Amino acid sequence: MILNFTMKKIIIIVLGAISLASCEQPKTAYVDNTKLIQEYTEMKDAESKFGVRSDRMRAQMDSVAKEFQIEVQAYQNSMNSMSAAKRQEKEAELMTKQQQLQQQQQLRSQMLRQESDAVIDSIVTKVKNFVKEYGKNNNYTYIYGSNESANIMYAKEGLDITDKVLEELNKTNDTAQ
Repeated sequence: MILNFTMKKIIIIVLGAISLASCEQPKTAYVDNTKLIQEYTEMKDAESKFGVRSDRMRAQMDSVAKEFQIEVQAYQNSMNSMSAAKRQEKEAELMTKQQQLQQQQQLRSQMLRQESDAVIDSIVTKVKNFVKEYGKNNNYTYIYGSNESANIMYAKEGLDITDKVLEELNKTNDTAQ
């Protein structure tokens, strides 16, 4: 009877050990969000595109501002030969023109910024969805995100899958083009 009780204990302990060993441990990893977004080719392309558009817009506005400055200089050169009423009329015209130019510049900058923000938001959503699918396809329980505020202070070596995810993400972007 004692042998039988001891055998039952051993069997229970062995079965317990086997069941613990066979329990699936969560598969976790993390990605560096900043690196993932900054090195994603679609983001680089978008930044380049908006950089070119911003430079083009700045050049146009600089050209218009230069023309306005020439007009102001011409007025300053001829203002002494004008009547007081004519000077006042020209100054009001120049002030109105300057305000219109400033409003136009602000409007263009705001539109470009809104367009850029929409594209960036779309890319960030695309990356998030990709990481989610990557996690499902590779049987991850969790994929954490890290950024410059260091919400992951330590991770065991090998858990950073940023480069793997980035490589796969850029492959999908290359095939989409």
